Amino acid sequence: MSPDLLTKVILPAALFLIMFGMGLSLRLADFKSVLQAPKAVGIGLIGQMLLLPAVAFFIAVSLNLSPEIAVGLMIIALAPGGATSNLFTYLSKGDVSLSISLTAVVSLITPFTIPLVTAWSMLYFMGDAAVFSLPLLKTIVQLLVITVIPVALGMLVLSRWPNTAAKIENLLKWFSILFLLLIITLIVLKNADNMANFFAQAGLATLLLNTLVLVLGYQMAKLGRLSHPQAVSIGFEVGIQNGTLALVVAGTLIGNEVMMIPAVTYSLLMFVSGAAFSTFVWRKHKQQTL
Repeated sequence: MSPDLLTKVILPAALFLIMFGMGLSLRLADFKSVLQAPKAVGIGLIGQMLLLPAVAFFIAVSLNLSPEIAVGLMIIALAPGGATSNLFTYLSKGDVSLSISLTAVVSLITPFTIPLVTAWSMLYFMGDAAVFSLPLLKTIVQLLVITVIPVALGMLVLSRWPNTAAKIENLLKWFSILFLLLIITLIVLKNADNMANFFAQAGLATLLLNTLVLVLGYQMAKLGRLSHPQAVSIGFEVGIQNGTLALVVAGTLIGNEVMMIPAVTYSLLMFVSGAAFSTFVWRKHKQQTL
């Protein structure tokens, strides 16, 4: 999984388009609505910004993961939600507006938190053996360019050409999911002989991370006495992360092929666990309505 055209050009360009598509669905009123539901947003932010990396760290230490795999696991835990979490929320009858708002807010925060926590993770897990450096200011600027700026551009297009924005947004929403699947397929095909090894290194860790935080996010919302649709949204926002961004950070910004492995296994497993969780919340909802 050496850095090449995929990690240097295609991944950053795809992420830019995905974030642009997110911007096409956002208005300033969406950020104001966040203030109207501070409890739900607060629980979602705690789950995504604190619980998720804490669980990833606990898993990495408990399973005694190799240093680079451990850092890669932390990177996927630091990524925001994305189009996949929004789609699962929609299909599971969750609060889609809350899901999109949380994705947008966390996407504005993570360009600053990812470099800081990743740098700390590299120092903790790799210590003096860390050959790969992560210049903080440069990384923050790069993440802003490929995440926040395209979101702002998308919002600008929506405000000026709403009809055009609606048509493009619908295409890019499906593009983001299909393109992630295409990227993962290309990586799998390119590394077919090594996939068993990839899952041996990171499969259990990423499966545990994905399933645990899906359930914990949902239960946090339930303990906070949020509605079922809000709990579903928070479960998916905490449990389904932006695999494309994690691949960009590990493969493009850091340039470490081993750190990309957790993002690859996670991106494959999250569709299975997401579907299983969707079935679980559907049954919960049916039981409550009987």
